[in-house]
Amino acid sequence: MDYVATTNAPGAIGPYSQAIKAGGFLFTSGQIPINPASGTVEAQTIEEQATQVCENLKAVAEAAGTSLDKTVKTTCFLADISDFAAFNEVYAKYFTGKPARSCVAVKDLPKGVLCEVELVAEL
Repeated sequence: MDYVATTNAPGAIGPYSQAIKAGGFLFTSGQIPINPASGTVEAQTIEEQATQVCENLKAVAEAAGTSLDKTVKTTCFLADISDFAAFNEVYAKYFTGKPARSCVAVKDLPKGVLCEVELVAEL
């Protein structure tokens, strides 16, 4: 296993890694819409937050030597399922390869954010 870390995405805020490379795949931790430059959540709308999440995932994937195009599976968490359509519009711009996906609404997300996404990508 190789650990992946980049300053172009938020650092882990607990006892976990941004991502791990193992068995020819990248497994990321969930990314929330923290701006890595400031360390805070600045985005307010679901569209803005989804964009920041995808940019964070893109940075982690690139640090691992892969890209969002090689994503095989995502798991998406929404604080409100009524944001599903707006979230999908942003998501579709980043995940053009249409990876397998689960998307669920949850009671709460860290820091009160609207969305969180994790992925598995081929290296």
